Amino acid sequence: MRGMGNMQGMMKKMQKMQKEMMEAQEALNQQQFEGTAGGGMVKVLMNGQREVLEVNLDESVVDPEDIEMLQDLIVVATNEALKKVEETTASTMGKFTQGLNLPF
Repeated sequence: MRGMGNMQGMMKKMQKMQKEMMEAQEALNQQQFEGTAGGGMVKVLMNGQREVLEVNLDESVVDPEDIEMLQDLIVVATNEALKKVEETTASTMGKFTQGLNLPF
């Protein structure tokens, strides 16, 4: 019977951890992350679900003669915002998987 008590206790801990993970993921999904390029002339706002919410362009960066530069700046700002999402997700969710030796 002693093993059943340990198993039951372990299941409760796992359920608690699962609930905490879900809450942490929901909090991450609600966070907003900003990436910038061109000294802040291009800003991309993204949520924790990796959805682009806004793209803000300074008027001075909009040059019809140089669309490629603007496209490059948008890509850089988007990738920066995405990197911030990934880093925050890894540090937040990593505490739940620490020491579990899970394959990635």
